[in-house]
Amino acid sequence: MTPYDVGLAALRAARYPEQAPALPPRSRGVIALLEQNCTVCMLCARECPDWCIEIDSHKETVPPRTEHGRPRVRHVLDRFAIDFALCMWCGICIEVCPFDALFWSPAFEHAATDATALVHEREQLRQWLRTVPPPPPLDPAAEPSAERVAARKQAG
Repeated sequence: MTPYDVGLAALRAARYPEQAPALPPRSRGVIALLEQNCTVCMLCARECPDWCIEIDSHKETVPPRTEHGRPRVRHVLDRFAIDFALCMWCGICIEVCPFDALFWSPAFEHAATDATALVHEREQLRQWLRTVPPPPPLDPAAEPSAERVAARKQAG
């Protein structure tokens, strides 16, 4: 029996609609958005090779924190959409986000009969966040990070 035959046998044995497949916990299904971490820096949209991310924002003036401070300008997210009909699941957008606003979710059941239904707006991307698994635990044998060492020195 060749590896190809083994793969076909596994496909025939899987009863997908009735029985969900056993996927690895960190598999790439759909991209989830944590809105409060997004600073509208546009790195994800600029680095996307498929140009499937669309972001709209506006500027708001934030009053100064102190009496002699100056007002600051802050970008506010209006629209964040990913067109999964164009996306090739490369993960570049997740890797380049410096504020951890994008995550992989293992959820994969987002098929649609209409291509326009594959454009997920920020409300849908926010809902995918519930299916994002927690990060793997840290290695207990690893050395503590420089930040923890510095915090311990300051504390005590």
